[in-house]
Amino acid sequence: MFFGEDVPAVDAAEVPDGGYLLDVREQGEWDAGHAPEAVHIPMYDLNERAGEVPRDQEVYVICRSGVRSAQVAAALNQAGWTAKNVDGGMKRWAEAGRPMETELDGPPRVA
Repeated sequence: MFFGEDVPAVDAAEVPDGGYLLDVREQGEWDAGHAPEAVHIPMYDLNERAGEVPRDQEVYVICRSGVRSAQVAAALNQAGWTAKNVDGGMKRWAEAGRPMETELDGPPRVA
């Protein structure tokens, strides 16, 4: 990861219940499986929708594996938010047994 250790991070198992979880994956990835309380703003829509992300609380940014979310967390921090990358992304979220839901038929999955 080219952002290295400059990006604050947290393991998926340690994201607090009720924390602001920002999912930056694409629509198909979201539909396959996501955290129930996550807010979905795809990475490439974030410039237009950044005003929807609260500045008065910590933001936990998640993607599939942690690469895109690290980029977004770094950008948010540079722009004045307090953001942490969720290490391992939704893959780690699922491994940790955190709740997931889907918009599709069948069980939720990480796509």
